[in-house]
Amino acid sequence: MKLITETIEDTETLVESNESGGKNYFIKGIMMEANTVNRNGRMYESKILMAEARRYTTEYVDKKRALGELNHPAGPTVNLDRVSHMITNLSESGTQVLGKAKIMDTPMGRIVKNLIDEGAKLGVSSRGMGSLEKRNGVNYVKEDFTLAAIDIVADPSAPNAFVNGILEGKEWIWDNGFLVEKQIANYEKQLKRTPRRKLEENAIKLFSDFLRRI
Repeated sequence: MKLITETIEDTETLVESNESGGKNYFIKGIMMEANTVNRNGRMYESKILMAEARRYTTEYVDKKRALGELNHPAGPTVNLDRVSHMITNLSESGTQVLGKAKIMDTPMGRIVKNLIDEGAKLGVSSRGMGSLEKRNGVNYVKEDFTLAAIDIVADPSAPNAFVNGILEGKEWIWDNGFLVEKQIANYEKQLKRTPRRKLEENAIKLFSDFLRRI
C-alpha cells in the first residue's frame, strides 16, 4: 500500500463569534472528489470514495476523532503534537465529499488562525493508504483505500513534487496493528535471518543502504 495525498484548493475560511466573546475559525468546502482524473493523474471511483467517506464519518467524525495536521507529515499516522484542526462534518454532494473543519486552539491551530487573520489562502489535502491500478494511462485507486486524515496546507498552489516523490514513493504495511514502512520491515527481516557472526557486518551494510535511500 502507498501513501496517497490529494490537494483541494476550492475551500473557504469562516470566522464566527462565540458566546465568550472570542472567535471560532473554520475551513469548509470540497474535501475529496470522485470520478475525475485529478492533477496527480489518479481517479477515485464514486462507490469507493463515498464508502470510505461514510466509514471515516462513522468511526472518526462522529466520535470527534477526525484530527488533521498543518501540512503533511512524513507518514500516514496523525501526530497529536502537530494537530491543527478537527473535521466536524462530512457530507456527499454528487461526486464530491464536502466538509467543515474547526481550527483548534493548539500550537499548530494558532498558526492557522493567524494565517486566516492575515488573509492567507488555505487548502485541504486528504491523506490515506491504498493501492493503485493503471487503466488506460490513469491510476485508479483500489478498494483497499483507507482515509487517514484531511490536513490543512498553507500553500495549495505550490508544486507537490516533494509529497509525490518522497512520501508517496514509500510503501507501508500493517504490522500488528501499526503501519510500518515496507523498506524498514525488509531490513528487520534480513537482520533476523543473519547469522550472529555476520550480524554487525550486515547491519552496517543495511544502514548504508538506508542512508542512500533518504
